[in-house]
Amino acid sequence: MPKIKHNLSAKMKRQLRVRSKLHGTAKCPRLNVFRSNQYFYLQAIDDDRGLTIVAVNDAGKEKKFKGTKTEKAQQIAQDIATQLQAKKITQLVFDRGHCRYHGLVKAAAEVLREAGLKL
Repeated sequence: MPKIKHNLSAKMKRQLRVRSKLHGTAKCPRLNVFRSNQYFYLQAIDDDRGLTIVAVNDAGKEKKFKGTKTEKAQQIAQDIATQLQAKKITQLVFDRGHCRYHGLVKAAAEVLREAGLKL
């Protein structure tokens, strides 16, 4: 009888390795970053209850974010920062997922720090 192998891709291994060390709460949610080739997504997640507190992305029918990918990531980060401040959340656990900390991910994190959030 052949053995069943469950091989994970390198991307999934990186994502699991990063996420295993992070946990978000209601006062300090986990800020998840997902970057595809075309779009950029940010969402704040309360892992205790399994709820998404705030989510912003540039995908969708209405295109309210203009510019290059980096400029869009900065605008999305600014938008989620204002929504989090309205909910009186000032501290986050930054979850970069499988992405390296450079480019769009770094630009978004810097905008969040400039907005007064602690990552």
